[in-house]
Amino acid sequence: MKIIKKTLIFLVVLILFIASAGWLYSKTLHPVYNGEIKIKNTAEDVTIYFDEIGVPHINAENQRDAYIALGYVHAQDRLWQMELTRRIAAGRLSEIFGKELLKVDRFFSGLGIEEAAEKTIENLDKTAQPYLLTEAYLDGVNQFIKNGNAPLESILLGLDIEEYDIKDVYNVFGYMSFSFAVAHKTDPLLTEIKEKLGISYLNELLSASGENLTINKTSIPKEINATLSRTVADIMNNLPVSPFIGSNSWVIAPEKTKNGKVIFANDPHIAFSQPSVWYQNHIKTPDFEIYGFNIALMPFPLLGHNIEYAYGLTMLANDDLNFYIEENNPKNALEYKTLNGFEEYKVLEKTIRIKDEPDTTFLVKVSKHGPVMNGLIEHVIDERPIAMSWIYTQLPNEMLSVAHGISHANSLSNFKKSVAKIHAPGLNVMYGDAKDNIAWFSSAKLYQLRDSLSSKTYLNGASGADEIVEYLPFEENPHAINPNWNYVYSANSQPDSVRGKLYPGYYQPQDRAKRITELLDKKNDFTKEDVTAMTYDVKSSTVLDISKSLLKNIDQNLLTTAEKKVFSVLENWDGNYLKSSVGPTIYNRFLYFFLKSTYADELGISFELFLNSQLQDQVVPAQINRVNSVWWDNITTKDVLETRTDIIRTSFKESTAFLQNQLGDNIEEWTWNRVISVEYEHAMGKAGGVLRTLFNVGPFETIGGNEVINNQIFKLNSTGYYKVTAGPSTRRVIDFSDIENSAAIIPTGQSGNVFSPFYKDQTQQFLNGEFVKMKLNQAEIEQSKNVLILKVEK
Repeated sequence: MKIIKKTLIFLVVLILFIASAGWLYSKTLHPVYNGEIKIKNTAEDVTIYFDEIGVPHINAENQRDAYIALGYVHAQDRLWQMELTRRIAAGRLSEIFGKELLKVDRFFSGLGIEEAAEKTIENLDKTAQPYLLTEAYLDGVNQFIKNGNAPLESILLGLDIEEYDIKDVYNVFGYMSFSFAVAHKTDPLLTEIKEKLGISYLNELLSASGENLTINKTSIPKEINATLSRTVADIMNNLPVSPFIGSNSWVIAPEKTKNGKVIFANDPHIAFSQPSVWYQNHIKTPDFEIYGFNIALMPFPLLGHNIEYAYGLTMLANDDLNFYIEENNPKNALEYKTLNGFEEYKVLEKTIRIKDEPDTTFLVKVSKHGPVMNGLIEHVIDERPIAMSWIYTQLPNEMLSVAHGISHANSLSNFKKSVAKIHAPGLNVMYGDAKDNIAWFSSAKLYQLRDSLSSKTYLNGASGADEIVEYLPFEENPHAINPNWNYVYSANSQPDSVRGKLYPGYYQPQDRAKRITELLDKKNDFTKEDVTAMTYDVKSSTVLDISKSLLKNIDQNLLTTAEKKVFSVLENWDGNYLKSSVGPTIYNRFLYFFLKSTYADELGISFELFLNSQLQDQVVPAQINRVNSVWWDNITTKDVLETRTDIIRTSFKESTAFLQNQLGDNIEEWTWNRVISVEYEHAMGKAGGVLRTLFNVGPFETIGGNEVINNQIFKLNSTGYYKVTAGPSTRRVIDFSDIENSAAIIPTGQSGNVFSPFYKDQTQQFLNGEFVKMKLNQAEIEQSKNVLILKVEK
């Protein structure tokens, strides 16, 4: 008995010791929001007020001091996020995570991002403000690395974080730009469809005429592998840092607002993660003020406002990336064919360090078009050299100047000069100001190929006939300044014509754009409250048309009693993705089986790639309305020629049976909240177990779904459960009639430090569609409980 008692006492003491050590450890590692810290290289002390959600309001006597302070506080809240982000483009994730990330490192290290950064940095004006303020910001980051507490993540991994330089900033630009690109996911797939299935299959996917087709069924086509597309999609879907995806924005002119001033709204869609993508901050000096949202290692905010103007962005989705088939010299594989004869590939030697493994070295062949992808992705089945031509690495990079310029603009015309310098990624840049101006600019280096040449499939690298003919001047880009319909908007949809033709790209379907314009056209007395409600809207303007088009092909007389009930529920659905709605549960399962029955037989293992692509979203409405289509016939059923009616009826029955098995026979209980959820995952939390509990936030029920304004992006799949992977990375509403009460929200919290009180404090408000004030009033800011003074170190 005494032994048991002693053992219990020992265990209690041990538990108390561990708990106490953990508590002390957490108190040591949390960010410092109060008191004084010595800092070097500032001319004066800097006072930072942290408001109730942890946003630093930086008060400095000059901009250089302010940006040193920004670098310091940004690092103390987000250093781990900075570290992951800078490592992606450089191919350095394997150093900390091991060989599982080798595929990612091999791919990104060969894209040319680092080489393009080195070339850009060589030509930078080292006396210009963008460069000097960036160096000040990096100075602040590096001072925190030297003197502050290391992130828990780096301690767990045994990682000493190196100091940062301006190349890291450009690597972040490169990663962001590539995450905006879409062609790498679709062009290889479309090329294989063209080459293996035929032009009729391709034309229907590209919305060419599909009428009066004669289907001559002769044999099962070759298997579609699309290795390049699938591998790149897999890389982008499993990155430890969020890729950029889509976005909404609209700016309402004074003529359509109740108080007669501009109202600005923006919610960029980015893959959900923990910490959230944006770091909010407010800088104020005697000659400058901006309330901004910065990504990791970015000194200048890509979203921002002050009392004079507001700006934001969405993804343009123009085609800024093309693939070229090169033709090797049959006598020398290190040469490729051009109009002027054979030229030598530039050969780069790349070395990747791998945790607990020997380094690996590989070669990248680079043609005049770009890196040959066969060497970057293992097991590419296409034996032809496929080179990737990406405008981001092909043209001069002025993105640092752009980011500085849009955050330091003093007029609409001055702002326009900055966005005109954007080459890639393509962005819809939105603008509104206190002088009643509104504007939208499609900002990218647009170009022309020869007539009738599509950039959606591989181009001929050897002929010289498929090269870019001309880069267009910025003035010809689609844009709108103070239009007479009194609003501008962007939802990644097709922009207006360029030189009489719609400019090619990978635009999202009309769903969100249609809903935004429907709501904006309804009234002329918008308030801030109306606009904040719009950002949380979950009604689709297109799914009802799609579902009705599907249902009209079903004969109800051939349905069971349960199927008739399902039919009725879907027929009467109002298009809202509410937690209690049954319609979206039925619709998405029906859509999955329809897509599978239509495309999976031809696409084989590449069906999953097509399934959740922008291409699939665009194709569905047109495909349903085609009476005749090469895709209707199931090529695996010999001697049977399926029709549209066959495919739709079978898909409906399969989806009903599936849901009965998944959710039970009571159709009223098939509510949306039973099948959809969201969890904000940390890179460490992906490992599961205790780390998931410590670092991840969630899971939670949510409202919304794919392509509604409150875009909760999920993937259709065989399971019938939908995990939201992306959505609004912030919601911002700025009302120039009440600028000091403009509001925003981010998905989880300001800090990436798990021991910070601001790690996940905004989560429930975000899920509820609520907002938090973006403070600009100095007197109110100075009431903050947390005040940190960065004292000049003499």
